[in-house]
Amino acid sequence: MASLAVRNVLFSLVVPGLGAVVGPWLVLGSAGASARAWYGVILIAPGLALYVICVRAFAVVGRGTPGPWDAPRRVVTVGPYRWVRNPIYLSALMVVIGEAWLFLSWSLVVYAAVMAVCFHLFVIAYEEPHLRREFGASYDDYAQRVHRWVPRRSPLEDAPAGTRTGQRR
Repeated sequence: MASLAVRNVLFSLVVPGLGAVVGPWLVLGSAGASARAWYGVILIAPGLALYVICVRAFAVVGRGTPGPWDAPRRVVTVGPYRWVRNPIYLSALMVVIGEAWLFLSWSLVVYAAVMAVCFHLFVIAYEEPHLRREFGASYDDYAQRVHRWVPRRSPLEDAPAGTRTGQRR
């Protein structure tokens, strides 16, 4: 379990760290933009919390990380994944939009929009086809019941054990 925790921390430092910390820092410029609208934290804090909850679900249920090179061993349909299929991407967007608000930066709003387009293209071109090949019917069933980007009004009902957390083929 310690190894899994280390792998998730490393993933978090590299991928979201680059996208939500280094990228915005580069967009704002190293001259240092000063925080002017502290209420941007209204989006940043829940975005970070959502990310942590998602990574925990990947580790505990999926026995892996969000990274494609160390993917979960099971389809993860618990926690935030009961409402929406891609909550980690949504959490990253919440953080960057919160940073845009924090620094009153239209450049970061544009950066967030570019991130959103890149996330969508990655999900439809790589992630979903890979999950369909890897998990088959259990992923198809999940994808039919939970939207890619728009959260459900109510959480996904627990499915029978064989379909809720389908094993890799």
